[in-house]
Amino acid sequence: MESKRKFSILIVDDDPGMGETLVDILGDMGYGVDVAMDGYRAIEMIKDKTYDAVLMDIKMPWINGVETFKEFKRISPTTRVMMMTAYSVEDLVKEALKEGAYGIIHKPLDIDRVVSFIEKAERGSLILVVDDNLNSCETLKDVLEQRSYTAGIAHSGEEAIKVTRENTVDIIFIDVKMPVLNGLETYREIKKLNPEITAVMMTGYRQEVKELVEEALSESVYTCLYKPLDIDKVVALIEKISGQKASGTLKKPYHGDKSHG
Repeated sequence: MESKRKFSILIVDDDPGMGETLVDILGDMGYGVDVAMDGYRAIEMIKDKTYDAVLMDIKMPWINGVETFKEFKRISPTTRVMMMTAYSVEDLVKEALKEGAYGIIHKPLDIDRVVSFIEKAERGSLILVVDDNLNSCETLKDVLEQRSYTAGIAHSGEEAIKVTRENTVDIIFIDVKMPVLNGLETYREIKKLNPEITAVMMTGYRQEVKELVEEALSESVYTCLYKPLDIDKVVALIEKISGQKASGTLKKPYHGDKSHG
């Protein structure tokens, strides 16, 4: 309970009833909750205090939730923001997700999903990097941690399975070509332990492992990235996957997508 008391949440919504409801629910769970009735006030509040998570209405007067979120990113880039809306504002929703919002919750709110978002934001999702190349593992782990992600490493399929058995892994990056258990075999075993995990394959051997990659994609692996990795694209992919998971819209890219084609 001590960690929950320290975890701070900001509600940004011009509907006072919504703010009061969320304060009551999350406050009873032991979280510290503040409310801002508009985007400008929210921006001033996040300048004065570091919030761990934000629930923000998209459609507000004066400054909408997406524009407010852009300011949040500049001031406090590690704060996770979940957007809320009762309206059909697809353009704003797409823009929010593109800018890196964690996801979208539609009103009337599903409180279980709100609580799930808060709990995930609180514990931090673990991203596991699996590669028998030690330098590749450490480099990607360091970059992810510099960007405030919680990252772990495993140097073999067997080690990855052990880590997954002992931890809640949200996203896993797996090298295709590894000794003993290759990437696909590792993924199959891990999927048994955690059916909700999202896997991304990696390889520097485009032609040599082409059939393995195609087979992995047919078995619900999200995509395949080719080495040397573009770190900005890796981070953008993580944000996309996290947003889709949070909003319940996770879909695999089309198999012809240039990210793995």
